[in-house]
Amino acid sequence: MKKYMLEITVFICGAIGMILELIAARVLSPYVGSSNLIWTTIIGVMLISMSIGYWLGGKRADKDPNINNLSTTILLGALTTSLIPIFETVLVKNFASISDNLVLIALVTSAIIFGIPSFVMATVSPFAVKLRDKEYSNVGEISGRTSSLSTIGSIFGTFLAGFFLIPTFGVRAIVFGTTVVLLILSIALYENKTRKFYMMIAIVAIAIFAFQGLGKVIYDRANPDVIEDVDSEYSRILIKQVAANDTTYKTMQVENGLESYIDETTGEMGARYLYYYDLADYYLKNFKSTLMIGGAAYTYPTHYLDKYEDKTIDVSEIDEKMTELAVEQFNLDINNERLKVYHQDGRSFLNTTENKYDVILIDAFKGENAPFELTTYEAMKNARNILNDNGMVITNIISSITGDDSDFIKYEYSTYRKIFDDVKVFKVRDVNEETTQNLILIGFKGNTDIDDSKYEEYKDLLDMELVDFSSDKGISTDDYAPIGN
Repeated sequence: MKKYMLEITVFICGAIGMILELIAARVLSPYVGSSNLIWTTIIGVMLISMSIGYWLGGKRADKDPNINNLSTTILLGALTTSLIPIFETVLVKNFASISDNLVLIALVTSAIIFGIPSFVMATVSPFAVKLRDKEYSNVGEISGRTSSLSTIGSIFGTFLAGFFLIPTFGVRAIVFGTTVVLLILSIALYENKTRKFYMMIAIVAIAIFAFQGLGKVIYDRANPDVIEDVDSEYSRILIKQVAANDTTYKTMQVENGLESYIDETTGEMGARYLYYYDLADYYLKNFKSTLMIGGAAYTYPTHYLDKYEDKTIDVSEIDEKMTELAVEQFNLDINNERLKVYHQDGRSFLNTTENKYDVILIDAFKGENAPFELTTYEAMKNARNILNDNGMVITNIISSITGDDSDFIKYEYSTYRKIFDDVKVFKVRDVNEETTQNLILIGFKGNTDIDDSKYEEYKDLLDMELVDFSSDKGISTDDYAPIGN
């Protein structure tokens, strides 16, 4: 056996194990999202799979500690990993279409798609310990070194995937790359290679290439509306072309949430709730400067720049890839001198900016699957601090007005009441109050300067105010935020 080959194998398999864990969230996110519950499910499944792999791998190593058995095990890992692109459509998408229990979907699909290759990768470490134990007597040192190498490999795989592979190549290319690495590793480990072994390698190699191509064909046929499927540093982003109500819309989906959409013929915003941001034009007659937290496809900033020729808008959007897609697919004029984009986390921007604004618009929430750090008293205190003396914050919140799904709006209403001089809530649709929908929460600093001449223009929106809205909830804080992912 070549010197250090086992150590290299343990390191690589540790790295691939963590790469699989990270891409699991990307594969599942368009169907189940990426909330804390989903991440908890994925991590739990992977740990269970690895635990079983360590145990059974050790038992198999004791029974037959043969390097060729380790080689064929890794070959099996390559084969099971190569099935991921097929399983995304055949298993995850179809399961999601028949069940609305996101945790159950994540549990079952991650166990099958990622649990099996993770189990296989975990068998490598005890196998390596046993093989080294045949050569040396210091089993404690061997076990410690092997575990350390596996952990270091996992750390390396985490940073490599998170900072480089996923945003640079995307999930499908990473899956193919890992299967090829495992295939090569299996060949390198095998001793006294025979014709039968090479035939087995050829068959597996053909299968890997076939599964890669077949996965793409199945995905494309199952998703004819997808124009682009992109992995950024932060999210999986789908650009789709969707026909509805005799209109064709171009949409941006981030994970399993619809972020933005426009009418392809007119270029107008499709989401009704966005027009409520124009209420700044009614409540603050002479406002000039606006900050928007959450750009996505920049449909509202584009509308804003077209409607208000004398006003400026800054956008805090953490994901640079979204900005690029907004330019390419949603007609964003990134060179407009009245637009300034900050590729920065929204909370970080509120914490650090020295800019002052008349209006702050928040559009960063996807239901209760929200960045909690933008829901808190501390965040809104910072928002108030960067408002001019008479200013307002307008926030889109997805919640029901009453019932089991009303916690978000109630906690946020209580939080805003603690900070702002006046608070208003508007509903976007005239539906049952227990129905989850877009709700608009407005906090005012100082006095309003209502433009009565604009009343008729905004009457339909103003009539949707929930004048008797109240909350029995406490406030959301950095220490305790009951809403968020």
